[in-house]
Amino acid sequence: MTAIAAKSTASEGINPVASVIGIVIIIAAVAITAVVANFALAALIGVIIGGLLIGFGVHFVPVGGAPAAMGQSPGIATGVAMLAAGAGLAGLFGGAWAAANPEFGIAIVIAAGAIGGGLLMAVTCLMVNVVYIFGMGIPAASGKVAKDPITGDSQAEYKSQGTEGHGLPFVSYVGGVIGGMLGGAGGTLIYYELLQVYAARLPEIFGATAEGVLPVAISLAGIFAVGMFLMNAVLAAYNITGTIEGPHDPKFKRFPRAVIGCAVASAVAGLFAVLIVVV
Repeated sequence: MTAIAAKSTASEGINPVASVIGIVIIIAAVAITAVVANFALAALIGVIIGGLLIGFGVHFVPVGGAPAAMGQSPGIATGVAMLAAGAGLAGLFGGAWAAANPEFGIAIVIAAGAIGGGLLMAVTCLMVNVVYIFGMGIPAASGKVAKDPITGDSQAEYKSQGTEGHGLPFVSYVGGVIGGMLGGAGGTLIYYELLQVYAARLPEIFGATAEGVLPVAISLAGIFAVGMFLMNAVLAAYNITGTIEGPHDPKFKRFPRAVIGCAVASAVAGLFAVLIVVV
């Protein structure tokens, strides 16, 4: 095995030592919360799960970067973190709307967030193919697989010479919607869990009514949810390193490393998010 091949193989795997350290950090964050802020223990676990969903979902999103803008690579012509953040924010808007209604439980709130993120990605992917097909006159074709894993359509005869493909094949479209739904659900879960903590604790801290501090609780939960979403999206983008076509792309296999990283980052950020309301 050459040095180059060894380096490439190593970049795909999980570092055992780093994974153990990450798990220790997660356990420490949970333990500190259980001792100092036991009321927020369930919320912290929800935040960690939300971070996992975001990190995993980002790997489904087809991103082609600058090459995609020139029709030389499949995917949406923007960065991973920017596209994931857009889907996440759309999901958060939907989830926040549902969370504002006391009649809706956590399942409906998360579903609303997932639908918001998935809908944004569905519309985005559709318009990308409209621009490619009718604006640039090129079909959607993948450079990573010989046939679309979902439809079975052959790709090679539609791929332009000298490119890695172009447009959004059907599997990339489906992957984008799934990624948007996972990201929207994860971001909404973080928002919802933190909102419950803040809504319960802030009246005691400020000596005010629950209705009086609700705007502050919503603002704090929203700020932390958006911040954690961007944090996890950037971590996942760093793991992808460039472009990705979707779940059929070989880079998709890197997701376990990003999931561990996002879990650790979410645990630490979530710990600070709940400690601010400890009195």
